Amino acid sequence: MKKDCNFVNKLREIGLRPTKQRVKICELLFSREKTFHFTINDLAKKISDEMNEKISLATVYNTVHHFEKKGYLKEIAINSDKSYFDTNTSAHHHFYDEDTHELIDCDQNDIDFINIKNNVTGKKINSVEILIKVASDNQNQN
Repeated sequence: MKKDCNFVNKLREIGLRPTKQRVKICELLFSREKTFHFTINDLAKKISDEMNEKISLATVYNTVHHFEKKGYLKEIAINSDKSYFDTNTSAHHHFYDEDTHELIDCDQNDIDFINIKNNVTGKKINSVEILIKVASDNQNQN
């Protein structure tokens, strides 16, 4: 019950009415011990499969985007038509496996210092986060 109360407060904080469906979305996103990477469609399928709930794709989409705008989730654009969301909002890098379509955390310490030689005039750099796309190396297979 205490968790539900936290989810209700979190939803109210981002300006959403805490409906049963939105509390379920919170439960799936924020009750995990490990980082959770997902697309909107992945999350909708997980809600249906794991929680046996029917929540409209529009509700999932809007709730996720509200959380992202408030800083509870981070959006990682893979390309122009595919984005993942991450429950770990700290600055860190990612590997994207093009074979399995999996997003994998890459620690800041696993990448050497990045030297940016130019910046946008009148802007400061807030963070640098790298997306490294990987795929099977078929040349090394027999």
